Amino acid sequence: MFDKLLTPLDLGFTTLKNRVLMGSMHTMLEEIPGGNVMAAEFYAERARGEVGLMVTGGIAPNKEGVVGTGGAVMMTEKDAEHHRVITDAVHAEDGKICLQILHTGRYAYDKALVAPSPIKAPINMFTPRELTSEDITRTIADYVNCAQMAQLAGYDGVEVMGSEGYLINQFIVKRTNHRTDDWGGSYENRIKFPIAIVKGIREAIGPNFIIIYRLSMLDLVEDGSTWEEVVQLAKEIEKAGATIINTGIGWHEARVPTIGSVVPRGGFAWVTKRLMGEVSIPLIATNRINTPEIAEQVLADGCSDMISMARPFLADSQFVKKARLGKPEEINTCIACNQACLDHTFSMQRCSCIVNPRACHETELNYLPAEVKKNIAVIGGGPAGLAAAAIAAERGHEVHLYEATEKLGGQFNMAKVIPGKEDYAETIRYYSTMLAKYKVNIFLNTKVTAEQLNEVGYDEVIIATGVTPRTLDFEGFDHPKVLSYRDVLWDKKTVGSKVAIVGAGGIGFDVAEYLAHHTSQIIDTSAYMKEWGVDMSYQQAGAAVAPVNTPSPREIHLLKRSTGKHGKNLGRTTGWIHRASLKKKEVIMYSQCEYLKVSDAGFEISVAGETKLLEVDHVVICAGQVSLDAISENLELSAENIHVIGGAKDAKGLDAKRAIKEAAYLAAKL
Repeated sequence: MFDKLLTPLDLGFTTLKNRVLMGSMHTMLEEIPGGNVMAAEFYAERARGEVGLMVTGGIAPNKEGVVGTGGAVMMTEKDAEHHRVITDAVHAEDGKICLQILHTGRYAYDKALVAPSPIKAPINMFTPRELTSEDITRTIADYVNCAQMAQLAGYDGVEVMGSEGYLINQFIVKRTNHRTDDWGGSYENRIKFPIAIVKGIREAIGPNFIIIYRLSMLDLVEDGSTWEEVVQLAKEIEKAGATIINTGIGWHEARVPTIGSVVPRGGFAWVTKRLMGEVSIPLIATNRINTPEIAEQVLADGCSDMISMARPFLADSQFVKKARLGKPEEINTCIACNQACLDHTFSMQRCSCIVNPRACHETELNYLPAEVKKNIAVIGGGPAGLAAAAIAAERGHEVHLYEATEKLGGQFNMAKVIPGKEDYAETIRYYSTMLAKYKVNIFLNTKVTAEQLNEVGYDEVIIATGVTPRTLDFEGFDHPKVLSYRDVLWDKKTVGSKVAIVGAGGIGFDVAEYLAHHTSQIIDTSAYMKEWGVDMSYQQAGAAVAPVNTPSPREIHLLKRSTGKHGKNLGRTTGWIHRASLKKKEVIMYSQCEYLKVSDAGFEISVAGETKLLEVDHVVICAGQVSLDAISENLELSAENIHVIGGAKDAKGLDAKRAIKEAAYLAAKL
């Protein structure tokens, strides 16, 4: 039954349907009312996009294993029936789908959490209860029952989540298993738990059911598994009856970014390659594989038999189909920002995607053909304007896009030059391709006026003119030393060897990251692993070693007026990465600052009441933005035909997630 899924073909985009897995993502559709119907359409759309095999978000085998209070479980025939709408929808589109069995162990956000040993996770507020021997036997039976219920629900298989620091992983390593009974001590004892689970599932559900085992090949924490132990477990899992082994990278508590935008594309495929040949069942490579070219390269390099991508299928449900048709330029590429996916999940919100607001909202946001063709003007070629123009044109409207500068992309043109954010250029590429495909008329270097728009007589005008840097008022603000973030990132003005950055929000961090890198620095996989403390030789258990800092070529001071940590409003799952990166670059951070004076001598500030002179060459202002809209009030149109979106509407708390979402919902209804 796996011929279609696993048969190796000649390399080329046409192989992807047979070699690509849509990896598990916890979308929160698992928990919300009516989420099963939403999930059915979510997965069905990706099956139509020719994804060969999909894995659901994690579903607990019992109530102790839920992600959080009220989390999804698969325990009864009633639970199985609840999932039938999902499997039926996927099979109707000729797809295959597996249910991921996830017991979170000490990571559960619930007071009833359990673990092999009562050791509190550093990322959780609760201390787990230690499982008794009877509890362990019962839990193994719960895994088996969960798989049986998944089979009853119509799933083609299950993925047993044995990595990322969840319960099974907690049994395997000394870090979290301090037991002295038959389930602890020697490695042979510690791996009895996952082996019993896989063996029990195989015996219960028969030979014609997929069992994927998510194996932690790289724990990235102290007292993790050695490489020899990883190989030993892989062989035992194969013998126990697994069909496929998927790669797990890093625990959630590890201080190494494993999926953030700073990770080089395909940066962890090397560890899967180490396991190739050790087992005879297929191996899956994963993490930061976000384009067909990278996927094909991983396969061509012999790193794995298959590829797992998760977030790329949030960004574009038709990824595989577009690749097969030879249209990779039309793929809406995942930029690994985590803003609408993981940040939402960890905030208990429904998952989506910054570049594709339809993700997980397929039942409510659709771009249907327009009933009446309209002439629409879009003012501004940033993310909001690009999305609005592309979607409106896709629906059949005549669209004219006016951009005041020489290029499309708006603030993404500044984001893409930040080290670790290079993928933002992919969004500009995607929308530029869509504008051409749907024949949008583009006018660059055109600061269009209300009078000109009135003269054309558009049916609808969308104002997406974005923002401009906010200015501050202190003595010497107009000194030549003072630059805006736009001066630095857009105009590429020269910045000296000593610099102060005013503002410690997202823009301040981006500018600091930009200025803290050597211009000739190439961040390849090897350099990345050294910088973040990953031992590619795997001499250490868990492969975690001391990171190698790369100090900034500049002396950088990052300043903010408020108290508390810098970047407190950065992304929930990525903020720590940005703070750690600047620490590695030895950026100096000050809180409780009052800005007094810029002069030839430098920047005079007060820090918690103490006056300091920073002898800097430049001061870069990153203190927020203000809306830029000088058109809407003078348009000769009814108010309902004038639409202000994104930063032009409200600069406060602006991000591309909100801007693109507003554009998508507006363009879908015009």
